[in-house]
Amino acid sequence: MPRVSTINGLPAHILVVHAVVVLIPLSALLVVLVAVWPAARARLVWPTAVLAVLALVAVPLTSEAGEWLEQRVARTPLVRAHTELGDYMLPWATGLALVALGLLARQVLEDRGARAVRGATGGLGRSRGDAAVTVVVALIAVIVAAGSVLTVYRIGDSGAQAAWTGQFSEQAQLPPGGGPPPDGE
Repeated sequence: MPRVSTINGLPAHILVVHAVVVLIPLSALLVVLVAVWPAARARLVWPTAVLAVLALVAVPLTSEAGEWLEQRVARTPLVRAHTELGDYMLPWATGLALVALGLLARQVLEDRGARAVRGATGGLGRSRGDAAVTVVVALIAVIVAAGSVLTVYRIGDSGAQAAWTGQFSEQAQLPPGGGPPPDGE
């Protein structure tokens, strides 16, 4: 499979990274909601699992594009720090996807059990589930979600530091051809 190195003349990494920056926190939020709120689980478990898997797929694509870019920029300590932190995202994204898929499997099994009870009794039997399992799953979901979001933040901050440190002026710059600075300073 060919590597995507650039998109419209820009390094692919600086564009595809936005998928990770959006999908990981969104997936993390949904995983926690689905884990702790039964009404959300009934409605959102499928979209949550799909988003978490998409986020997981986006991570190695972003990392691969980042490795391509790393070979084409100055190897500064800030770039090294960013690339080293980037290695921590895949395990967190994998954990997030596994928790989402586990929640999906649990919901599917609960739905099947509830249908079986309703069919056998003719009533509105409900599967209560094990309260201890619910608490453990919710705790795992919160830990994995928090770790995923924190990791995205740390990697993103280090990437911004690597890209922008020393690359701008504190003073507004004159536009081409002179005239006052754009913000009226």
